[in-house]
Amino acid sequence: MKRRDFLAAAAAATAAGAASWLPQSVHAQTLAATAQARASGYENLLILVELKGGNDGLNTVVPYADPLYARYRSTIGVRRGDAIQLDERTALHPALAPLLPMWRAHELAIVQGVSYAQPNLSHFRSIEIWDTASRSDQYLREGWLTRAFATTPVPKGFAADGLVLGSAEMGPLANGARAIALVNPAQFARASRLVTPVALQERNPALAHLLDVENDIVHAADQLRPRPGEYALKTAFPAGAFGASVKTAMQALASGETAQGAPVQGDGVAVIRLTLNGFDTHENQPERHAELLRQFAAGMVAMRSALIEMGRWDRTLIATYAEFGRRVRENQSRGTDHGTASAHFVAGGRVAGGLYGEAPALARLDGNGNLPVAIDFRQIYATVLNGWWGLDAASVLQQRFEPLPLLRA
Repeated sequence: MKRRDFLAAAAAATAAGAASWLPQSVHAQTLAATAQARASGYENLLILVELKGGNDGLNTVVPYADPLYARYRSTIGVRRGDAIQLDERTALHPALAPLLPMWRAHELAIVQGVSYAQPNLSHFRSIEIWDTASRSDQYLREGWLTRAFATTPVPKGFAADGLVLGSAEMGPLANGARAIALVNPAQFARASRLVTPVALQERNPALAHLLDVENDIVHAADQLRPRPGEYALKTAFPAGAFGASVKTAMQALASGETAQGAPVQGDGVAVIRLTLNGFDTHENQPERHAELLRQFAAGMVAMRSALIEMGRWDRTLIATYAEFGRRVRENQSRGTDHGTASAHFVAGGRVAGGLYGEAPALARLDGNGNLPVAIDFRQIYATVLNGWWGLDAASVLQQRFEPLPLLRA
């Protein structure tokens, strides 16, 4: 059976939009699995937030004191009086005001100038580079997290390697990771009731494999689905698609926690990826971008609240990523076109908050009007692999990248 035929068959055998599962059996939870998780560092959760479409870093983290900013963005720029000042030259978009308590608690880091050498401005190719951690002239099949989990496997007692919410694309978990993808998080609460094994009279190897995959879906969804009588989160979650993804993610984590925040033996996942869509702001950017940043900030605040409630804030690292940033000069449609370097957020109870990288060098644009690169995105990945999980980042990334000092001991 060809891969595309198998995927089509799996989709047909699964209730519409409920879940998809990359094959491997989910094994019984054991104390040994929990010990393995602690040894490999996977008790430390990673949450990736994809800002899909290419977030405008300059209007997110604003170089308000640079006169070139107002000159390049006379129509769409954040007004100095509205920006939330972080220091004498850097500010946040006003829609990100809910993040200020996290910033003041030194639990939010902002990494500026993030991109890679010879950046590609195609959505498809650039996100492929970010997802696989490849060079711009290199084509890798597996996602960078898939390679990490192949090097040091997530304990089999975990419900899955990862949980993907808000997107059908597996991204950094592609081609090999044990990952559940839920395009519509609102269906998650009833996923295990919707997805049931298909009774077939005849079994050939391909159909038998399909049934095994379905059984894994049922098992994994049941492990992560909130159950009546379990610890109920008091955190209020925002409305909207992104808020639903955040709520689903936190409920899935809570299903593997006791009321005291201690992990159930082997339950849970090592990584969660959330996607917030809509950042390809070629036209009428100010209103659209402000709304997206409001959704992002509300989701971040809710995640922090729920993770503190579960006692997991110090064991969680949240990082944003996107395929690219936006061009420095605004276009004629009150928007911005595809650019290169951008700013990204890293948050968590053990994050050493502050500004990292370099402030946007608006006086040193390249021939295409793009910002210079200050931080290679794989330095953030190296920080996750080395500092957060205790893995050999060089073997996963196929090259050595200097981790960033984003984590407190």
